[in-house]
Amino acid sequence: MTIIQLEYLLAVANCGSFSQAAEHCFVTQPSLSMQIKSLEEELGVVLLDRSKKPVIPTEAGAVVLERARETLKAYNCIREAVAELKGETAGKLRLGVIPTIAPYLLHKFIPTFVREYPKVELEISEMITSEIVEALKRDRIDAALVASGTCGEGIFEQELFNDRFYAYVSPENPLYERQNIRIEDIDLKDLVILSPGNCMRDQIIELCQARRSMPTHYSFESGSLDTLMRIVDCTSCLTIVPEMSVEFIPSDRRDRLKTLAKGAMSRKIAVAVRRTYVKNSIIKVLTDTILACVEQSRS
Repeated sequence: MTIIQLEYLLAVANCGSFSQAAEHCFVTQPSLSMQIKSLEEELGVVLLDRSKKPVIPTEAGAVVLERARETLKAYNCIREAVAELKGETAGKLRLGVIPTIAPYLLHKFIPTFVREYPKVELEISEMITSEIVEALKRDRIDAALVASGTCGEGIFEQELFNDRFYAYVSPENPLYERQNIRIEDIDLKDLVILSPGNCMRDQIIELCQARRSMPTHYSFESGSLDTLMRIVDCTSCLTIVPEMSVEFIPSDRRDRLKTLAKGAMSRKIAVAVRRTYVKNSIIKVLTDTILACVEQSRS
């Protein structure tokens, strides 16, 4: 039994497919299949039900997978503990990022992080919050950048900074002439919001104290704030955008940004990890790098 075999087994269980697992592990499918078959022969049991689509663990496979996750975690802990003793920050960091953060924050800290911590292998995936929670619990990612308060039990969130909300209003909307807008003055029929699955959608609905089935003129599955703003540009609608997106709005459209009257109209950006997470040194340098880059961009 080898670490490689356990990693391949876990990859198939996570991906639900031998081909996707092989792609994820950067090996050929026959090589991956051969390693898992060898592990099954050594243990004398079938670990994966290959007749199902997606592939699922057998009863024995579920038991082995639980132990495999513990083994791989311990294996990685040894490497990281030795790196810390040597004064190094090293290892793999699999990072999930929600779509309303990724386009506005990643480019600010990644170049600095990669330059200053070359021995950290950074693997980034854009995911909605529900996917992040599932991936954290199943050990598919190590940490995530999320809106604070959205991940639930079993996950620790370290708040990083505040991200204020603004209204982005069409010139054809009655509220365009105002510089400061009260939430209660927004006609919900004019408000376009993100599609279900985006936590910012839920925050905006809660902010407006509206039902989840709030009426809108438009509904989008892209989860893109930029798309919402483009729709506002060509209609009489309005939307809500976070502060981190403001610098990417063209100067000739900045007049469409309006502050919201209540000072608490914001979200907090946080790093989320499992409560049993062990790569504390990597998380610390990640958070320090993000905070430094955000502070620099806001100064």
